Amino acid sequence: MTQQNDSTHEQDTTLTNRQGHPVTNNQNLRTVSNRGPATLENYDFLEKISHFDRERVPERVVHARGAGAHGYFETYGVVGDEPISKYTRAKVFQDKEKKTPVFVRFSTVIHGGHSPETLRDPRGFAVKFYTEDGNWDLVGNNLKIFFIRDAMKFPDMIHAFKPDPITNIQNVERFFDFCASSPESFHMVTFVYSPWGIPANYRMMQGSGVNTYKWVNQEGKGVLVKYHWEPLQGIKNLTQKEAEEIQQKNFNHATQDLYDAIEREEFPEWELHVQIMEDGPHPELDFDPLDDTKLWPNDQFPWYPVGKMVLNKNPEDYFAEVEQATFGTGVLVDGLDFSDDKMLQGRTFSYSDTQRHRVGANYLQLPINAPKKRVATNQSGGQMMYKRDLAPGQNPHINYEPSMLNGLKEATQNGKEYTPYVEGNLVRESIDRQSNTKQAGETYRNFEQWERDELLANLIRDLAVCHMDIQNAMIALAAEADEEYGRLLKEGLHKARKESSPSKPLGNIGGDHAPQDAIDKGHNAEPY
Repeated sequence: MTQQNDSTHEQDTTLTNRQGHPVTNNQNLRTVSNRGPATLENYDFLEKISHFDRERVPERVVHARGAGAHGYFETYGVVGDEPISKYTRAKVFQDKEKKTPVFVRFSTVIHGGHSPETLRDPRGFAVKFYTEDGNWDLVGNNLKIFFIRDAMKFPDMIHAFKPDPITNIQNVERFFDFCASSPESFHMVTFVYSPWGIPANYRMMQGSGVNTYKWVNQEGKGVLVKYHWEPLQGIKNLTQKEAEEIQQKNFNHATQDLYDAIEREEFPEWELHVQIMEDGPHPELDFDPLDDTKLWPNDQFPWYPVGKMVLNKNPEDYFAEVEQATFGTGVLVDGLDFSDDKMLQGRTFSYSDTQRHRVGANYLQLPINAPKKRVATNQSGGQMMYKRDLAPGQNPHINYEPSMLNGLKEATQNGKEYTPYVEGNLVRESIDRQSNTKQAGETYRNFEQWERDELLANLIRDLAVCHMDIQNAMIALAAEADEEYGRLLKEGLHKARKESSPSKPLGNIGGDHAPQDAIDKGHNAEPY
């Protein structure tokens, strides 16, 4: 029976508490006289303040600062001149012009939830496809490579890049200490310290899956694949000086730019491109195709456009949709598969594990994370569970499988299962074709002159305050990558002034002088 509200007491817009009780006074505590003290039975206040105390979930360790939007992905149904079904049976890619809902979260990586969006840092680019076969998460960055090739090193890398555990300030010497000691990082350092390390905003930056994945077709044949998002708005990057000028005016500029563009109905678009390689070790290459510190040369492995993404709706609530959105590299649908990429394998455990810690065991029941299709599992319990995933007509007493008592049944395999052959001793060894600096040299030579100038200026400014052993190691890597690169870095460091502090964000111009500037420029005031 529907209850009718007394129109003089409660309207559709009347404030209530979570129990549904109308709140008649949201301005004042219940107190003994108007001066207090307050009484313990202030139920509305206690509910309000206790929820306020719990409004935040644990902040993401990385990618804490983010913005997001809803939209759709429209598939082209082809790879070049061939039907895409030749390579993958994933339904999301079949049938030209099919549209799949998506949610995208952009982010910075190292700094906290309210840090400036102008800092020199990779950017996260995570896309959740709500496909007819369930969710697919394509979790990547704006840059197409990474600092390391083995997940064992990931916690150490993040520790080095995060603020110093004593001062709580990012320290460039700690950053370069790790990078100089990890030569595979040099290509990524070359990108991050160039203008590509500060995208102008989220709409005008590329995205990449970074890791190597696989596609599987109906016959069970697999190929290696790389994903690339190309912004149809064009690409724009910033110099360090330009970024700091923007930061003085608005440290939320990228979030605001994305939100305002969608509100203006200037919907940002990206085209999804893939590179495809036959599965296998490819000994003819001077790098391993599973090494995520490497680019696949596009003259050997062309980019094929396979679809377009449009973002056309802003979140209705930031916390519910952007903050509680969860992604994982293990979230793949039929026709998509993992490669043996050691970073991908490590990320696949870490991502879903951190979501269970951060949002809770039942994070996949939240609307932003739940697939837009039926769900039926034998999982139940855990914090914040609000429903069981029962199928229509399922025997609710049966929460296990197999069963003959009307429980859930296994699905039928769609297409032939992919069964790659694996052979080898169990070892703890690095990929053998490392070639740590060759592509960094190619990237340096491909930069425009202003990008090379900016890269060197940023590196020299930060390396000048580092220990001489770190400087020499970085000079050696640069010289190995490109003669000019190494020579100009060495000459610049020889001339650089060294009196500044390493305690500052990457690339920052003169930020270590800010504490004294605040004292010198501060205006005296009398106590009151």
